[in-house]
Amino acid sequence: MESTQIYSTGRRKTAVARVWIKPGVGSITVNSKEVAVYFPRKTLLAIIQQAFEAANALNKFDVVATVEGGGLSGQAGAVRHGISRALVVATPTAKDALRRGGYLTRDSRKKERKKYGLKGARARFQFSKR
Repeated sequence: MESTQIYSTGRRKTAVARVWIKPGVGSITVNSKEVAVYFPRKTLLAIIQQAFEAANALNKFDVVATVEGGGLSGQAGAVRHGISRALVVATPTAKDALRRGGYLTRDSRKKERKKYGLKGARARFQFSKR
């Protein structure tokens, strides 16, 4: 475990998170706010904590993250992805557990764009002969 901070980037949907971790007591700051203030839903907080639980690193690292783009759910996933990638550098033994949990894989699903002549991405206008 290094004494300096470790940087990594996490992405999900259209959200991008820049994450710095360093050894500490487990405080998480997102966009200069406490994590519970920035992500008010408990499910979003749980998503962020999943990486630490898988790596057995709860309350061992302080996290500072800046997130932009997307919505809250995508941002939470991006922060988790960034934390996971940083944990692999900090504690290489955690890589297998993080990989098995699927936390190192980037979730690339994005909203499909609307096509011309259609109502939505795939939805069509109602068709009738008469």
